[in-house]
Amino acid sequence: MFFIAPGPLTFDLLEHGFSGGWDRRAAVWLGVVLIGTGIAGLFGKLPGVEPKPYILRFTEDKPNPLYRRICYTLAWSDLISFAVLNLAGLVYAVATGEWRLRQIYDAAYFPLAIALWICGALGWLPRVGSSTRGEGTERRYFYGAVWSVCAAEPALGALWKLLPRNHEADIVKLAAFAGILSIGAWMARLGKLPRTRPIVPGEWAVSD
Repeated sequence: MFFIAPGPLTFDLLEHGFSGGWDRRAAVWLGVVLIGTGIAGLFGKLPGVEPKPYILRFTEDKPNPLYRRICYTLAWSDLISFAVLNLAGLVYAVATGEWRLRQIYDAAYFPLAIALWICGALGWLPRVGSSTRGEGTERRYFYGAVWSVCAAEPALGALWKLLPRNHEADIVKLAAFAGILSIGAWMARLGKLPRTRPIVPGEWAVSD
């Protein structure tokens, strides 16, 4: 999630592939991310790599460590920003017959991402508050978004490669992308996706 956070740089990499988009900027940024996350993981300062589970009961009121708040804020930023901008690009293409996705990313990615970072700093996003009390419910929103977006984005990429570049294909892409996001949200709401089932108050985290 740290590597793809610079959206326009990630756009270049995905558009041109590792040969055209794998330039010095991406290589340097990848090195920074690998070193930074490696050091943080070594000291147990990344979610999921703590020496022992930090959350034992889903509804217990414990301080939410800063590293968790930063990581989940950035994860929300990646999930929402890429999904919203790709959806906007598809809607624009269907409505006008022209693709302006790169221009949309250049103009809107960082304003949207920074707004989400601010929301995270203020504790307005799930799993980034000062307390872990809401973890049992908020984790459902987070993993629902992860499953939905991580299914929709590769499907859109595959359709972009496989389908012809015409108006009918753009409609198919929009329908597929929005449909996968909607189905994922619906299944998460029903608790049918991993880590999205309803939580019983006081339930042990290890039971999930």
